[in-house]
Amino acid sequence: MLDIGSKIIQLRKKKNWSQTDLSKEIKVSRTIIGNYERNENMPSVEILLKMAKAFDVSVDFLIGEAEVSNLDKAVLQRIYDIEKLDEDTKSKLFFLIDNVVQNFKTKQAFSA
Repeated sequence: MLDIGSKIIQLRKKKNWSQTDLSKEIKVSRTIIGNYERNENMPSVEILLKMAKAFDVSVDFLIGEAEVSNLDKAVLQRIYDIEKLDEDTKSKLFFLIDNVVQNFKTKQAFSA
């Protein structure tokens, strides 16, 4: 069984929503939200779509089954936008990203 419950909890807390807040957003009872979070019931496709829209993520992200399931919509949109760039611009962007990531990793290594 998929562990959708923990993903729902994570996304709900990220938005600072209670179970009641989420239930009102997607028009189901709070009890149903609790059942989903405890993995006692699986949301229907219709409810998954409503949750994905409410959390601004993809259904793949919610169910954690896709290759890019750990990426939210904003990250995916940036990746799609980068794919449209010409090769020279991509190369410069990747150089910048690589340097920022390496700098971050170095700071983490020395702060530990």
